[in-house]
Amino acid sequence: MDDQTRTEIEAAAFRALRDHLRERTDVQNIDMMNLAGFCRNCLSRWYQEAAEARGVDIDKEAAREAVYGMPYGEWRDRYQTEASAEQQAAFEAAPKAH
Repeated sequence: MDDQTRTEIEAAAFRALRDHLRERTDVQNIDMMNLAGFCRNCLSRWYQEAAEARGVDIDKEAAREAVYGMPYGEWRDRYQTEASAEQQAAFEAAPKAH
């Protein structure tokens, strides 16, 4: 597989993941962190870092909007629920990436 084709496939996979997460507003970021070690905010940070590595200046809020499909505050107000004590305990107990 040539580099261009691999890049196109990786980009398509990213868009599919992004779109899936936009549709699954019932899945909370804390649950994703507890189960997979990443969440929408991590994905938006990686997006921002990839842009900046290529000389594209994008701020945190613009990167989050690219992932969430709306301003983060709007998504949070519409879909984010308060973390339960169990969710918070699992988050605190989970191994942290370095």
